[in-house]
Amino acid sequence: MNENNLEQEENVSSDEHDIEVIKDTILDYVKEKDVVNLRTLLHKLDGVEALFVMNSLSRKEKAVVFRLLDKECALFVFEQLETPLQKELLESFTDEYTREVIEDLDPDDRAGLFDEMPAGVAKKLLSMLSNEERQITNMLMGYKPETAGRLMTPKFISLREEMTAEEALAKVRVQANDKETIYTLYVTDDSKKLDGVLSLKHLLIADPNAKIKDIMTDSVIKVATDTDQEDVAKIVKEYDFLAVPVVDKEGRIVGIITHDDAMDILEHEATEDIFNQAGLANIKNKENSRSEILVRGRLWSVWKVRLPFLLIALIGGILAALLIGGFEEVLEEVMIVAFFIPLIMDLGGSVGTQSTTVFARGLALGHIDTKKFSKHLLREVGIGFSIGIIVGVVTGIIAGVWGHLSSGMPLLGLAVGLALMVTVTIASLIGFLVPFLLVKMKLDQVAGAAPIITTIKDITGLTTYFLLVTLFLSNFL
Repeated sequence: MNENNLEQEENVSSDEHDIEVIKDTILDYVKEKDVVNLRTLLHKLDGVEALFVMNSLSRKEKAVVFRLLDKECALFVFEQLETPLQKELLESFTDEYTREVIEDLDPDDRAGLFDEMPAGVAKKLLSMLSNEERQITNMLMGYKPETAGRLMTPKFISLREEMTAEEALAKVRVQANDKETIYTLYVTDDSKKLDGVLSLKHLLIADPNAKIKDIMTDSVIKVATDTDQEDVAKIVKEYDFLAVPVVDKEGRIVGIITHDDAMDILEHEATEDIFNQAGLANIKNKENSRSEILVRGRLWSVWKVRLPFLLIALIGGILAALLIGGFEEVLEEVMIVAFFIPLIMDLGGSVGTQSTTVFARGLALGHIDTKKFSKHLLREVGIGFSIGIIVGVVTGIIAGVWGHLSSGMPLLGLAVGLALMVTVTIASLIGFLVPFLLVKMKLDQVAGAAPIITTIKDITGLTTYFLLVTLFLSNFL
């Protein structure tokens, strides 16, 4: 590794350490309610650093920190947050502060946020806006979702053909702060019909007295308001545009779609395609909804999801207790048998949890094709069986030696080893199969898998163990 690479790694490590120190300091200031020092520190952060800090805070801490960020940084952070986090922040703000945040959002980001909110909440937020921003937002939301019209921003700079380069530059200077981008300028006639396009670079190097019509490009690649957003994004990427103009049916420019918005669309569409190809689009949406309920829902809603499965686990626990009670005589005769019950139950539970996690993550990332589930299931069972053999042999040897030394029962090792092998294999089977069946039955596999798996695993594991003990240790009973 050369010195440059070492230096880069040291810089990255140093940066990560610094931001962690900053985060800890911010948390200390929040707890101490030291607003003065907290504001001073926050104003030194750039947008990326502030976003990193915000993502690691609790809901209450986010609200405190966000309100102390400087306006530009706060706006950047808010636009980068996921919609649920944006909702959380808005709920913690006063109406006046909420209005300020919503008003400062880019129109396309604001429309996207309103799309994700309940109609009543969106209507209330819309009513808080100024007349101009409300009209702009209403215009965007009037177009169909996932079209250029819904995605565009109406904040662009337009020029006239008869303007001189000097006049055009003066207009750019006046309007630059209020527009999404100034690097591409659009030339229109009196009716706002798009006639040409001009880059800021060409405007800057042009003769101050040159007419815009003489330096503009009149061959313009544009999209219609009803063009699918993915098609728009592909055009932006193909031509490497900073922005692409959006026109209505009469050819009038009504907005632009910027490069960063286009790239966000391509990323979103690519993710969506992966889920669709794997047959997981509906599953993903349902899991998002269920997660929302479990994390932020009312107590009664959480009970309805979780308690039924816990009742299954309760019944399973009672059955396991009855099963142990049924072999009470065995336990009384050979006490050493009881020592390995927790081991068999716990190890089976760990393997079942691993299998469930593998399934859940593979399903979420599209690595598991539900149409070929049997192939994935057989692989997982094979892995479970191999693990069962390893832990069964190791534990069996230990149990055999222990049984021989303490009670003269070396065959206890065989009973323990085989019981572990069977339990681990079954745990891997049901750990993969149960969540899949719950998904197919449109039930919550996150809340339901563990209780069901625990119940099945405990009963089958204990039954196997006691039967093997009875079989191999019959001479001692």
